[in-house]
Amino acid sequence: MNESTVLTWALVLTSLMVASIKAGNILVVPVDGSHWINMKVLIEALHAKGHKITVIRAAESWYITEKSPLYTSITIPMPGLLDEEFMKGYINRLLEIRREGSMFARLILEKEMWEKAGEMLEKEKKLVMRIVEDKKLVKSLNDAKYDLCLVDPAFLSGVIIGHFLQLPLVFNVRWIAGGEGHFAIAPSPLSYVPVPMLELSDRMTFFQRVFNGVMYTVLNLQVKYFLDPTYNALCDRVFGPGVNYYEIVQGADLWLFRSDFVFDFPRPTMPNIVYMSGFQCKPSKSLPRDLEDFVQSSGEHGVIIMSLGTLIEQLPRDVADAVAEAFAELPQKVIWRYKGERPSTLGNNTLLVDWMPQNDLLGHPKTRAFVAHGGTNGVQEAIYHGVPLVGFGLIWDQPDNLSKMKVRGAAKMVDIATLDKNSFLQTVKEVLHDPSYRENMQRLSRLHKDVPVKPLDNAVFWIEHVMRHGGAPHLRTESYKMPWYSYHSVDVLLFLLSVVSLIVFITYRVIRYCCCRLCMRRKTTKRE
Repeated sequence: MNESTVLTWALVLTSLMVASIKAGNILVVPVDGSHWINMKVLIEALHAKGHKITVIRAAESWYITEKSPLYTSITIPMPGLLDEEFMKGYINRLLEIRREGSMFARLILEKEMWEKAGEMLEKEKKLVMRIVEDKKLVKSLNDAKYDLCLVDPAFLSGVIIGHFLQLPLVFNVRWIAGGEGHFAIAPSPLSYVPVPMLELSDRMTFFQRVFNGVMYTVLNLQVKYFLDPTYNALCDRVFGPGVNYYEIVQGADLWLFRSDFVFDFPRPTMPNIVYMSGFQCKPSKSLPRDLEDFVQSSGEHGVIIMSLGTLIEQLPRDVADAVAEAFAELPQKVIWRYKGERPSTLGNNTLLVDWMPQNDLLGHPKTRAFVAHGGTNGVQEAIYHGVPLVGFGLIWDQPDNLSKMKVRGAAKMVDIATLDKNSFLQTVKEVLHDPSYRENMQRLSRLHKDVPVKPLDNAVFWIEHVMRHGGAPHLRTESYKMPWYSYHSVDVLLFLLSVVSLIVFITYRVIRYCCCRLCMRRKTTKRE
């Protein structure tokens, strides 16, 4: 064996040793449904770097498969936390109620939703207790010597399990149980930081600020009386008395945030928040031949794509017919992901599909507009590819996401409660023919892409940073351990007010004493 061959093999072995040293052992506790789509993107990137991934899943998971080339699974024999059938039924009923405008029906539905949320919390408690009380499973988890626990804190079972195993916690997060993630750890001045779901901007009028403050209080009361007792009781069972679930959340080492300040409004942040908005986005690939032929047949007019996400498979019949009729009057071709009954007014220019390569279609040069429900993933993909939005904004954070794009002049919203063919057609035409919508969205796209490191690469780097250093306490403030009156300096203010009051009081007494002495002397002098 000659010298060059020896040197080559030495370099190969060295590289393999370095790779094995850098490879980590990661425990993942995901949330099912559309949240799994985001988590899977991170898992794929970490697997590609040579890290070993273990995923804890329920036996009856919705999206999370037991077998995968990306990870090893630990399956807990119990139902999943999310009920697919209930969620789809809830959304369909919600859409019907919004069309009818019945307040009583809406209240009944919200009552059912709260009851279902209570059931999900009970499932979550059972999942956690089944894991922590299984001594054999706990021993195997401890023996695996994981470097960290990667968690989606939309449900807190993963947070509690990671803390129980004493692992550094890394969040793949936008929402936590009880609200938006920033509000848990970052200063959030309500004068210019809008509470999510209110469709407010960072430039609020006086009465909008009043509304913002009132709703912030209402949401905190809901958390205090609904979530806090349940999760703190669970922590008592797992850790013993004195452990507050919210402090575990606030004590996480790293928050990988599915947002940035192109998508969101500027606001105070913290050193251990790493923004990875659009980390799931990527350059478009070639379309399947049938779709490519359909797109090319649009000529100079281009195509419109429409998708309402994973959960919303169909619209009320009259709404679907109105949308289809409006599309039929456009010169553009339309690709519509729709699983409901075929609309009776569907035009020859519209192609209904059960599934479509959304990212690849958004990146196609002939795509002119994206009709969407307003989910975070879809909005961020539209930003990435610079495609203006026509938004329905049907449930949860969707109206708020679209409102942010509307403020930036990159989207226009329709109201399902009043939608008809003419109003929808007018909205779509405005987005197609007013160049400002596309220009504004392309400006956002340039801002999003103008970063030194791609969001996914940045997220992977910081996960590996936590593994290399056994956590990231140097980035985490300890302010969450302070009582509220210390955090807001109420005690300092009261102390300073007391000192000032004491000084004023002493000064007053001294002046009064001096004045009294002076008066007495004058009286004595007059008598003499």
